[in-house]
Amino acid sequence: MYNKPKRKPPVEEGVLLEEGEAPPVGAEEGAYTRVRTPRRGQILGEVEQLLGDRRMLIKCTDGNTRLCRIPGKIRKRIWIKEGNIVLVEPWTVQTNERGDVLWRYTNQQADWLEKRGYLKGLEA
Repeated sequence: MYNKPKRKPPVEEGVLLEEGEAPPVGAEEGAYTRVRTPRRGQILGEVEQLLGDRRMLIKCTDGNTRLCRIPGKIRKRIWIKEGNIVLVEPWTVQTNERGDVLWRYTNQQADWLEKRGYLKGLEA
């Protein structure tokens, strides 16, 4: 028998913070979750249709619908369904047509992004 590595307890999602924001002094550890926000060259989008072979159509906040793929680096790590909010990095070639999926947000994180105004282009 081998010793199994100890699993960390699940993070209690209480208050969400932006990526660079620090929790208040004296706050419990695990009560805060950081939300990955778009950096330069990245945009948010909603999955419209799954096409198979790790490709999907995503409606982005800039108004374009892109054919995006999940890179092999994260392919087995995230499972995406229609309606999920994702972080997309457009390709340098065919910028308005293609992109890569970098991150999938949980429902609570997507609500937080919507409250902060990051998803304004997806309302239509």
